[in-house]
Amino acid sequence: MFLRRKNPSNQNNIEQKETLNDRRWQIALENTNVGLWDYDIIKDEVFYSKQSKKILGFEERELTKSPTEWDRRVHPEDSETYFKDFKAHINGSLDVYRNEHRVLCQDGNYKWIFDKGKIVERNAKGKPTRIIGTHTDITYRKKKEVQAELYLELITSQNERLHNFTHIVSHNLKTHIGNFKNILEFLDETNSEEEKEELLHHLKTISGALTTTIVDLDDIISIKTKSNAKELNESVNVFDCAEKVINSLEMDIAHSEIAIYNSIIKDDFINVNRSYLESILYNLISNGIKYKSNNRNSKITLQSVHSENELKILIEDNGIGIDTHKYKSQLFEIYQTFHSTKRDDSRGVGLYITKTQMEALGGTIGVESTLDEGSTFMLTFKKQKAL
Repeated sequence: MFLRRKNPSNQNNIEQKETLNDRRWQIALENTNVGLWDYDIIKDEVFYSKQSKKILGFEERELTKSPTEWDRRVHPEDSETYFKDFKAHINGSLDVYRNEHRVLCQDGNYKWIFDKGKIVERNAKGKPTRIIGTHTDITYRKKKEVQAELYLELITSQNERLHNFTHIVSHNLKTHIGNFKNILEFLDETNSEEEKEELLHHLKTISGALTTTIVDLDDIISIKTKSNAKELNESVNVFDCAEKVINSLEMDIAHSEIAIYNSIIKDDFINVNRSYLESILYNLISNGIKYKSNNRNSKITLQSVHSENELKILIEDNGIGIDTHKYKSQLFEIYQTFHSTKRDDSRGVGLYITKTQMEALGGTIGVESTLDEGSTFMLTFKKQKAL
């Protein structure tokens, strides 16, 4: 019987080659900005490569080998799928572990990470004992995906509004053209100078109405075509913006003897087109003045309300109100009016333009109103989320 002796020099050569191969692998990963992690399940320790730590803004010796170092940094909204996918790989449901999640960095911001790993060692019973994986920073890609989704929503919304707007334009222009045609036919048929004079008077009236319609439509088209003009956005102090509008309405306020209360939080800022916000507030406040009640002391109150993801600006009045049950579906449509009083010279364009401007700002407008009690208009802006 012969015994085979180990050659120490050969064993050392093998170990050196393995060490060299490991080192080459790590260098290759570092040069691709991909981090490496190596989870020893028996010891419950994780090796994080220099690049993995660098992605999060840490120096090489700043993170411990505890698995919780990474786990506790996973964003709360992503933690459920993160643990679910990892356990599915451990249990054999997934051949490869893959997950995208946000991780808290040293500077307090989150980065999106593509986390990928695979079991590389098992014990005699087939249980996993070692998993090796990689971390890849995909924050830039995620930002682009969010932008693409926003652009898609914007284009879809604009196309839908354009479709509806085309019907409105077609209907209104056809009405005016039809009136022109009828009057011109009557002019051809009549020999009475008196009738001709009356028809010419009607013709001038229709011409004026057509001009007004074209101006209104031009204003609306101007807003719609600038819906994605982000370069016009700026950080606007909402309180100061409201004060400017209130001051511009000073004579109307004094004449109507209405009280205006600006209770908007003084340090509320939103990133919007300033001229649009001023126009929206002007229209809603001037409507509150125009449709005040003569049966009580009139007032308009402006305030801001915060939620986790939104900022709401409320414009509340105690005026004559609107029958929302009757006009709910028509409130923000073009050429819709809701009052038949002598003071109502409205063309039914203001609220439609206000709604269009809010959509251009990425916000929404709503209203709650009761006849002879008043109205509350709600302007809702989404707060910008950090990725």
